[in-house]
Amino acid sequence: MSKKIILLVEDNRDDEELALMAFEQSGIVSEVVVVRDGAEALDYVFGAGRHANRALSEMPTVILLDLKLPKIDGLEVLRRLRAHEQTRFLPVVILTTSKEEQDLINSYSLGCNSYVRKPVDFTEFISTARQLGLYWLRLNEALAV
Repeated sequence: MSKKIILLVEDNRDDEELALMAFEQSGIVSEVVVVRDGAEALDYVFGAGRHANRALSEMPTVILLDLKLPKIDGLEVLRRLRAHEQTRFLPVVILTTSKEEQDLINSYSLGCNSYVRKPVDFTEFISTARQLGLYWLRLNEALAV
């Protein structure tokens, strides 16, 4: 069985900590890789920059992608992922605080698999992150590329 990797693209350290806590509490046996901007997310996925020695045969099982990121925003990250044959079908969940209808439309237009607004409430955030991890790592049937 291949390793289940969550790529968490999140520049807010509080949200990162809550997500990691939720994954741990849910018993999801997985590796969580955290990157803090869009450029590093692309470097990780494509094995460039400080991730140049990463085994490209081990792609993330799911990418949890914030929209409002430094360097390269989440929509541009999604656009670039969908433009490449090797990453076209990687599950990408937009996980954002944005309430902008256009962000929702643009995310689905670019091929996100799901769009989730981050709850403000601590307990709801933990529950949401736990459910995302369980669904994408245990229930979802991923396309092998």
